[in-house]
Amino acid sequence: MTSLVDRIKDEMKAAMKSGDKARLATIRLILAAFKQVEVDERIVIDDSRALQILDKMLKQRRESIRQFSDAGRTDLVANEEAEVVVIQEFMPQALSEAEIDAMVVAAVAQAGAESVKDMGKVMGLLKADMQGRADMSVVSAKIKAALSD
Repeated sequence: MTSLVDRIKDEMKAAMKSGDKARLATIRLILAAFKQVEVDERIVIDDSRALQILDKMLKQRRESIRQFSDAGRTDLVANEEAEVVVIQEFMPQALSEAEIDAMVVAAVAQAGAESVKDMGKVMGLLKADMQGRADMSVVSAKIKAALSD
């Protein structure tokens, strides 16, 4: 099984051959983000760290889309949305609402959480399993709602 980083590099080569400039530009952004982390932290990126970086990139793009939409910049929104599509290709299968709800309920029970003060314990249990598969801000809101009842 090839690593995520190798798969992204292979996709870059395919995008170069096919002449898909928009896809190629986004893949180069991804690889540049990986390289930046490798240089800054003096590590070699593994799949887990690569998913964290991709998740962060998605979060940044979603925030940009929201801000550009509020400003009426549809040209920039379209560009960011295209980047989101490419980045999501490399993410694991997203969890459904029902799966997220079930995991939250199980984690609350496992942590013995009783109030919002215990939110960190629950989030700690869920973060590893949900990284890249769910929007953690949505998960956080679900945990808060479960603990508020």
